[in-house]
Amino acid sequence: MRAIFRREFRAYFQSPLGYVLVAALYFFSGYYFFTHNLYGNTTNMTRLFELLFPVVLFLVPVLTMRLLSEDKRARTDQLLLTAPVSRLGIVLGKYGAAVLVFLIAIAATLLQAAVLSVVARPDWPAIWGIFIGLLLLGSALIAICMFLSALTESQVIAAVTGFVVGLFLMLVDALALVVNSSLLQTLFRQLSFKGRYLPFTLGVLELPNVIFFLSISALFVFLTTALLDRGRWR
Repeated sequence: MRAIFRREFRAYFQSPLGYVLVAALYFFSGYYFFTHNLYGNTTNMTRLFELLFPVVLFLVPVLTMRLLSEDKRARTDQLLLTAPVSRLGIVLGKYGAAVLVFLIAIAATLLQAAVLSVVARPDWPAIWGIFIGLLLLGSALIAICMFLSALTESQVIAAVTGFVVGLFLMLVDALALVVNSSLLQTLFRQLSFKGRYLPFTLGVLELPNVIFFLSISALFVFLTTALLDRGRWR
């Protein structure tokens, strides 16, 4: 698994993809930090993390589009499947590499909090709580988009379907307001990534929301592994 992890992590920075993704998140977080914290003269980073929600939704599919589809297109998937590593090890190695790149990208928010600490005293416990929420959000989205990448050999299709899922996750709160069925309203509210994420942006670390994101991550890692076990990735 560690060999898969190292291979995938290096692959991100052997092409422009890793640099572009990290730069994009640094750009957006830097822009929001300047406009809402430095220009707004506040140490409250809630708005910055709230605005990063749609950014993460649309950048994660680009991060994950090559994870499994590239090996399938290049016909190197069978080499991996016959390697002395379990299907779960393959999936976790690729998943871990993507999560680490995402972690490097969102680390910019901690650097910005450190900048604030030079001139003021930011609420570090709240900032760490928010950062954990952003990491959990990204980890769940990476698991979902990795599963989508396993369904096709086209990186473009994997990215587009990831964008569609991201758009749905943005609209699911609106759907809860327009449907008449109370059962569907409850379902949409329970599945709302934004509704689960926003408490983190207020510095509130609620166990049900932590479990929700961890469960989504575990579910789609399991589904991706099951997909490989059924021999559909070839």
